[in-house]
Amino acid sequence: MKLILVDERHGHTKTIVLKGWLKGLLTVVLIVAPVALVYFGYQIAVSQNARIFTVETAQSWDRQIKIQAEQLEEIKEDSERQLEALTLRLAMLQAGLVRLDAVGERITAIADLDSGEFDFSQPVASGGPGTGQSEANTTSGFINAVEQLESQLKDRTQQLEILEGMMADRKIQSDVFIAGRPVERGWIASRFGQRPDPFTGRLTFHAGVDFTTGRYGENINTVAAGVVTWSGPRSRYGLMVEVNHGNGFTTRYSHAEKLFVEVGDIVKKGQNIALVGSTGRSTGPHVHFEVYKNGRVVDPAAYIHRTAR
Repeated sequence: MKLILVDERHGHTKTIVLKGWLKGLLTVVLIVAPVALVYFGYQIAVSQNARIFTVETAQSWDRQIKIQAEQLEEIKEDSERQLEALTLRLAMLQAGLVRLDAVGERITAIADLDSGEFDFSQPVASGGPGTGQSEANTTSGFINAVEQLESQLKDRTQQLEILEGMMADRKIQSDVFIAGRPVERGWIASRFGQRPDPFTGRLTFHAGVDFTTGRYGENINTVAAGVVTWSGPRSRYGLMVEVNHGNGFTTRYSHAEKLFVEVGDIVKKGQNIALVGSTGRSTGPHVHFEVYKNGRVVDPAAYIHRTAR
C-alpha cells in the first residue's frame, strides 16, 4: 500500500510504502472508525432521549391535552348556546314577518290596492352592480344586524297596525254610510211625501220611495252595512227586511217576493237580501224603500243621490 503526501505550500510530493502489519492496521482503522462513530452517536441520542421523555413529561403532556379538550368542549357548548339563541331570534323574526305580511295583505284589501303591485307572497325584487370591495360579516356585526332588524320589524309592525286600524275604521264608516239605490235597474215610480193613493185616489202621505223594475225577481241590495232587525211579513209592507246601520239610521225594503236574510244577520254594503215582488199593499213588482233617522222617517232622496265614500 502506498501513501502519497502532497506539500500544499511548495507543491512537492512524498510517497510512503506500507508493508506488513502497518498495512493491516491502517485497513482496520479505516473500517472500524465509522462504525464506532455511529455506535457512540446512537448511545448519546438514546441517553438524551431518556432524559427528555420521562414519566413526568408524559404526565404533563397528558394534563395539557385534557385541559385543551375541556377548553374545546366549553367553546363548543358556548357556540351551541349562541346558535340556539340566534335560532330563537330567527324564529321570532320569521313570526314577525308573517304577522307583517298578514297586516300588509289586510291593508291591501281594505285600501283596494293592486294585489300584483303589493304581493306579499313573493320576495322583493332588487339588484344592481356592487361597488367597492366586499367584506365578510363578523359575528358581532351579524348580531348587531339581527338586533337592528328586530327593532325595525317591531317599529314597522306597530305603524302598520295603527294604519290598519285607521283604515278599518274608515272602511266601517264607509260601509255604514247610506248611499245609493236598492236596485241596480229601475226607475222611481213614486217619491216621498204627499201623493194620490194608488188604491183610493185620496191624497195621502207616502213614507218612502218606490223603485219599479217592471218584472219580478230582480235583486234587492242593501245601501249600507248593518244588522237585520226584521225579516218577514209585515202589515201593509208584505215581505220586508229592516236593517239597522248604527248611528241612529235604519232602512226598510218591502213588497219582496223572497227573502235571503234572517233577524240577527250581519249584511254588507250592496249585499243581495231579497228579490223584487208585489207582496202586501202593492199594485205590481217594485221596492218600497224607507230611511229612518233616530226613529223618524226621512226623505230617502237625499241618500239615494249621495256619492258613496
